[in-house]
Amino acid sequence: MIDSNGYVMSADRQVARIENGLVVDVDEQFAPLHFINGKDFTSWLEGRAIDSHRANSRLLKKVLRLANRDDANTALTVNAVTITDNYWFKADDENLTWDEVKFNENVFDNLALKGDPDSFNQKPSRTPELTNIGSFEKCWRLIDGKWWMYKIGNDNQIFSELFIYHLGHALGFNMAKYEYDNGYVKTKDFTDGKVNFEPICSVMGDNEDYSDNFDYFMNLSKDIAVDYLKMLYLDSLCYNMDRHTNNYGLLRDIETGEILSLAPNYDNNIALIANGYPKAVSREKDGILRFFFEFLDNNSEAKELFKSLDIPVITKETIINCIDKIPVKVDSDFIIEFILNGQKKIRNRV
Repeated sequence: MIDSNGYVMSADRQVARIENGLVVDVDEQFAPLHFINGKDFTSWLEGRAIDSHRANSRLLKKVLRLANRDDANTALTVNAVTITDNYWFKADDENLTWDEVKFNENVFDNLALKGDPDSFNQKPSRTPELTNIGSFEKCWRLIDGKWWMYKIGNDNQIFSELFIYHLGHALGFNMAKYEYDNGYVKTKDFTDGKVNFEPICSVMGDNEDYSDNFDYFMNLSKDIAVDYLKMLYLDSLCYNMDRHTNNYGLLRDIETGEILSLAPNYDNNIALIANGYPKAVSREKDGILRFFFEFLDNNSEAKELFKSLDIPVITKETIINCIDKIPVKVDSDFIIEFILNGQKKIRNRV
């Protein structure tokens, strides 16, 4: 356990008191959902730290001369600041403001993304890479005053990420925008410093159960529940094997603490053909579809709400238009048949 004294902050507002590493007081309106739901300080820090299993994470910690390389202390190196929210930790012996701790540059983007050896010539400085979570090598880049995340991947992973973005956008779903950039995929920070992103693990822990999550979202707002159903529909249609409680969540108003919406759909690079082409293009005995059907069969409220959604029909032309926007060569016939078969099974089943 991290033995610290200070405050978890939201910009320059104190939102949780930490004494000897324990949470002793929480502002129920403004504090991170993690603390509102009674979770501890150390796990909050650990959940904000770069994945230590990434090879470039080890290089980054080496060039920054980090003495304590465990997850909690790694996050504390930059006061637990991240790009996608304005929460941070201010120790009692620190006289700092939000303007002083938030990130305004990143000289270690190339090291975090591709292990660039020239980065070892840079002097240690504050970098958002220490709190850039996830298992893939990635980095934040500040372009014209806006933060963009760049992510590495093979051709199938890059195609899958971009295709699902374009398909979701064509359906009118709430999608984080993805673009192709010189062999990488990039996505703009969807918070833009104006809202706080809260991963749903702050509420659900590791519980990915569709019904439990739907019920929670439905209690918050029908609109949030609808966006969750659309995310599950797209996941099922595009064979997303990797939807977990760290890659979807909620947006909150910085000024009021109000929960506004589900965050845009993002992180779809372990879906569709990312790990190779599925054997059954017919979608027979499809496990991802089965999970979706079981959820709807066992949650009547979710099923009725899903049936009421006016989701556009995907055509062959819709899919071709999405494929044509992506400069990665794939088996287009397979993608077309796979998606249309999935749509047919969902429409026939529901």
